[in-house]
Amino acid sequence: MRAFSGMLLVCFALCLAGCGNGDREPARGGPDSAAAAAVKPPAIDGQAVLAHTKVLASDEYEGRKPGTKGEELTLAYITEQFQKAGVEPGHPSGGYLQKVPMVGIKADPNTSLVFKKGARQQHLRFRDDVVAWTKHVAERVSLQDSDLVFVGYGVQAPEFQWDDYKGVDLKGKTMVVLINDPPVPDPSNPSALDPKVFGGKAMTYYGRWTYKYEMGQKMGAAGVLIVHETEPAAYPFAVVQGRVAEQFDLVAPDKNMSRPAIEGWITLDRAKALFTLAGHDFDALKKAAATREFTPVPFGVTASMTLRNTIRPVDSHNVVGKVTGSDPALEDEYVIYTSHWDHFGIGEPVDGDPVYHGARDNATGIGGLIELGRAFAAQQPRPRRSILLLAVTAEEQGLLGSEYYAENPLYPLAKTLAVVNMDSLNVHGRTKDLSVTGYGNSELDDYAEAVAASQGRVVKPDPAPERGGYYRSDHFPFAKRGVPALASGGGVEYIGKPEGWGLKMSEEYTANDYHKPSDTVRPDWDMSGAVEDLQYYWLVGYRVAQAAKYPEWAAGNEFRALRERMLGGK
Repeated sequence: MRAFSGMLLVCFALCLAGCGNGDREPARGGPDSAAAAAVKPPAIDGQAVLAHTKVLASDEYEGRKPGTKGEELTLAYITEQFQKAGVEPGHPSGGYLQKVPMVGIKADPNTSLVFKKGARQQHLRFRDDVVAWTKHVAERVSLQDSDLVFVGYGVQAPEFQWDDYKGVDLKGKTMVVLINDPPVPDPSNPSALDPKVFGGKAMTYYGRWTYKYEMGQKMGAAGVLIVHETEPAAYPFAVVQGRVAEQFDLVAPDKNMSRPAIEGWITLDRAKALFTLAGHDFDALKKAAATREFTPVPFGVTASMTLRNTIRPVDSHNVVGKVTGSDPALEDEYVIYTSHWDHFGIGEPVDGDPVYHGARDNATGIGGLIELGRAFAAQQPRPRRSILLLAVTAEEQGLLGSEYYAENPLYPLAKTLAVVNMDSLNVHGRTKDLSVTGYGNSELDDYAEAVAASQGRVVKPDPAPERGGYYRSDHFPFAKRGVPALASGGGVEYIGKPEGWGLKMSEEYTANDYHKPSDTVRPDWDMSGAVEDLQYYWLVGYRVAQAAKYPEWAAGNEFRALRERMLGGK
């Protein structure tokens, strides 16, 4: 993980202003690590987790899309299960729900994207060739003869002396941009990537699609089109096609009008045809874009597209449960567990099934969250600090529920020790290892290693860092505001399975089931791995809640200064 651009860091720092108690000295004291380590893991009922998953992933819950009957059923279920588990209402007003106001925008699919150069035109079919949307709260948005400019990987990274926007004015124009980080060769080994630039093989935030659109906003672009490539994107175009349904977003005071009018993806084949129309070779320009010397390339081609939108306000909700700490001096400090309850609802049928069930992603995580709450509520004595269980909405729409909480925290982020995220539990059995995404970021890794060791397991870095997993789940809105956050779970070395089996299962899930209706509960699931992981999550949170000091970001981490500022530099 590497530093964001200076612009983003400034934005993140400004977000801290509303967090409260920024000059407060974090509480010190509590039991020593040996005493906390002596606490045994709780009993976790894997069949209870599976039962929750079956309910939440059933046809009745209609894929749990925000703003639908599926949300109503899901909120009622989580609330009821929290109550039964002995988990208290987590909202300071006394309820379990935090309202998350959003807007739903659905584009009419009867449209196309037209590239034009002189008398020659290329028509890209909506969904098949291009997936596009708008964040503008407007019934109609258009690109009209907008000049196309290729900006390489679209990165501004002063710490790497990298600027893909040299001398370009993009106002009113449309960016064509590549996904992932620039793949800079290692000078000592040209067949490998330079580990000192953009994390080497590991994706940084610069490589994320969200960053590309943020840069479009910063540069005043009218449109942003990302070229889809399966390997660097880490998922097939079919996953992008899932975004042709209604899109949700939080609403800025300007109704998101400062965003590019149209954001989207185009297939690799149509991108290559576009480059040919512009008189360029795709592979040659892609290679040039992986150098610091790259400069933007005007294509002499225009883009035109109109989106007609159906707009509706959507009041979605986070579900918040709490287990109050046992120490009155520390009970106003928190360890937060996050897990998202939403999925994609009812959409384009695949093999006749229109329900995007989201069983692994992330009904399993919510089932686990409920059972963690039960274990914390039953623990005697309870941990000294409080535990907050946050089932968030609209993760699949861009981490909106966790983003809203982090921007509007019910309890100050300055009193939040750490965030532990759970997304897609292991359903294939126990592992010898445990993966930590963004390994090396903070002292939470020390907790992870100690707990894993107590289970006879070893911690390993993310086996697929090129997928940018640290930036793709609900811990990240907290991390980017300075709160240490842990993304971990599962592993790839399955007990009793041959070498490589775990990675193969992960790849098959991504290719065949991820964000598709086929993400359903399977009869061959083995919940023993989920149980061991949930005990791991519980022990990490318990030890942090008992610790003598707040966990810190690692030296040199891009979020360390934000945290120090939040805590008053003490």
